[in-house]
Amino acid sequence: SPPEEVEDASEPIKRDRSHLENTLKLNEEKPADDVSGVLQRLRKIYHSSIKPLEHSYRYNELRQHEITDGEITSKPMVLFLGPWSVGKSSMINYLLGLDNTPYQLYTGAEPTTSEFTVIMHGPKLKTIEGIVMAADSARSFSPLEKFGQNFLEKLIGIEVPHKLLERVTFVDTPGIIENRKQQERGYPFNDVCQWFIDRADLIFVVFDPTKLDVGLELEMLFRQLKGRESQIRIILNKADSLATQELMRVYGALFWSLAPLINVTEPPRVYVSSFWPHDYHPETHRDLFLKEEISLLEDLNQVIENRMENKIAFIRQHAIRVRIHALLVDRYLQTYKDKMTFFSDGELVFRDIVEDPDRFFIFKSILAKTNVSKFDLPNREAYKDFFGINPITSFKLLSQQCSYMGGCFLEKIEKAITRELPDLLGSIGLGKKPNVLSCDVTGCSETPKNRYRKP
Repeated sequence: SPPEEVEDASEPIKRDRSHLENTLKLNEEKPADDVSGVLQRLRKIYHSSIKPLEHSYRYNELRQHEITDGEITSKPMVLFLGPWSVGKSSMINYLLGLDNTPYQLYTGAEPTTSEFTVIMHGPKLKTIEGIVMAADSARSFSPLEKFGQNFLEKLIGIEVPHKLLERVTFVDTPGIIENRKQQERGYPFNDVCQWFIDRADLIFVVFDPTKLDVGLELEMLFRQLKGRESQIRIILNKADSLATQELMRVYGALFWSLAPLINVTEPPRVYVSSFWPHDYHPETHRDLFLKEEISLLEDLNQVIENRMENKIAFIRQHAIRVRIHALLVDRYLQTYKDKMTFFSDGELVFRDIVEDPDRFFIFKSILAKTNVSKFDLPNREAYKDFFGINPITSFKLLSQQCSYMGGCFLEKIEKAITRELPDLLGSIGLGKKPNVLSCDVTGCSETPKNRYRKP
């Protein structure tokens, strides 16, 4: 009868949330993994074996990335990207059960999120200004200060007392608006996105099946995601708003428009569902959508479980880059000393070397060293800028960076890369139950397989 329909419209049916609680193990009163001991050892290795070389050769001026203690101890970060009004904020509200609470993220048909919103754990609900977040060095967000005051006004933190946030941090980003110039935002939007992309453990790129326009800003974003393909998950949200046949067409169209942007052998995993608390539309594939949602939650759980392994691997990767940078600066300096005579003009001699490092085999000689991949070598052009700010004479040779008590900087970082960090990784592996990575837990059968690779 008509009156009932009116009542239905005012109060949509909510979906059962028990699968969320179960998959993310939110009700388990399990003791937190003993990560604090491992984190202390990781910090010690970083401060004693990696940081001295980083400082001595001013690595952060090349990469603009110095690792803070906050970053070493931070939780895994999940980043939500995508066009405006595709349901990114609604999805976070749904995962955390924030709907109809004072702290739900604003949602709506028009572009609602204009800030970068960091949702993290705290004892009680509260909002933190970006300027305060950047000033607190214990948090991992202090490096964001370099993007300027305009950006910090667009950064906001929300603390929520939720079990899931004890183990992970969510970041909601302003939607991509295809016809808007970056300058209109008043801060370097792409650079800020890149900062979060570089640190995210999982990147959800969310799409709405009713508006799949892949324009310039989205193309730019996918260019920035190069090299992070294993962290990307694509979400076709609001899937119950289309009939099945139409949904199949949209799924095909999405892959068609993304194929040129993601050229990897294995396509990223695509999840098709409706991530919000309301019940699925009748006559749509409820079972499929629920299965897809559980797979996505298992994916998220896997990232949380592998938190320490990822952290150690990240620090080791950083150490490898710092070592290569130190070897290169040392080589530039050695070449400079060899070419200098009593009568030469130091600046001209060095300009020659910086302009054409290949003539002096600078990069080739580094590749001859052990454990250096040509794919890890920085860009030659970057060194023109680097030495433009840092005169070659302000550096010391690696052979002079040794002390009787402390040993040599280079030996210490090599020991960290080849022995200490792998040992630390091994020590976690031993403590883990061997069946944690079984397919029932992680849904690993969901990952697309490469048909051409031998098992």
